Amino acid sequence: MRTWAAAVTASVAVVGCAWVDAPIDGTWRSAPSMQHGRAAHAVVSTPSGIVALAGTGASGRPVIEVERFDGKAWTVVTRLPANGLNAPAAAALGERIYLIGGFDLTTNVPVSQVRVFDTISGNWSDGPALPAPRGGHAAAVLDGRIHVIGGGNSRSTIADHTVFDPSTQQWSELAPLPRSMGSPAAVVHGGVLYSVGGRSGPSDFGDVYRYDAANNRWVAMPSIPPRGTAGAVSYCGAIHLFGGESQATESTIAEALRLDEAKGEWTRIASMPTARNFARAVVRDGSVYVVGGSRAAGSSHESAGSAIVEAFSAPCGR
Repeated sequence: MRTWAAAVTASVAVVGCAWVDAPIDGTWRSAPSMQHGRAAHAVVSTPSGIVALAGTGASGRPVIEVERFDGKAWTVVTRLPANGLNAPAAAALGERIYLIGGFDLTTNVPVSQVRVFDTISGNWSDGPALPAPRGGHAAAVLDGRIHVIGGGNSRSTIADHTVFDPSTQQWSELAPLPRSMGSPAAVVHGGVLYSVGGRSGPSDFGDVYRYDAANNRWVAMPSIPPRGTAGAVSYCGAIHLFGGESQATESTIAEALRLDEAKGEWTRIASMPTARNFARAVVRDGSVYVVGGSRAAGSSHESAGSAIVEAFSAPCGR
């Protein structure tokens, strides 16, 4: 068994991470590739399929096309209504997809716009803008509200935790993350919001936090080896983490981890066949799909995207 310890700022206690190398039963398979390679993109799962939006393509140029996977093939269903976006976040409420913020790929300046795509009508509309521009953040839906965490503005990374309530069409602020960071993974598991990993400048973080909604505070959980741009999902009764990037080693990551909260440890599961940063992961039809991402490290705003889609399945999903 190996043990990894990561420092946590402010008054949050330091929590070590232990992991074991005995993978749970699970397998990877190749899934149909997207029509357009992309990284620094957003991916959501809606009742009608998996949808990939924005990001940069194989040449590092903006990807305007929006694609949907229906379980058999990827189809272009619409195009972004404005300039390309790097590192936006997206969240789905039913068949309405909220594309939130990001960096304008013509300027690399963060934006506050929220664009809403209705997959039934095929129409775009403007949603209530973020309180301030940001990119490189993460989003997850908890109890019908969209939580947006971390990211960066034009000056620095931020710790903001901003929440959108569709019933009031308003944004509000909750307790910020214990430290400022971009590119965390956000996941809701067991009715609780988690933040996993992240980075700021050349530093990667292994921080894992659970949001305590009753007391409006973040609680430290067992940490991971530092990384940013990983993907996280709730699957088979546990949080699963996929891929990402290590700036310290200038490498993309194929490693996949599973959190056993009862034992307080992360377990290595079968690695992704293809190492990728911006490893956007969603659950669909009993499997985890890791959609797109870059195989090259260190490109950030001009990441060369891939069209690779790989699916992980474990017995509980069948």
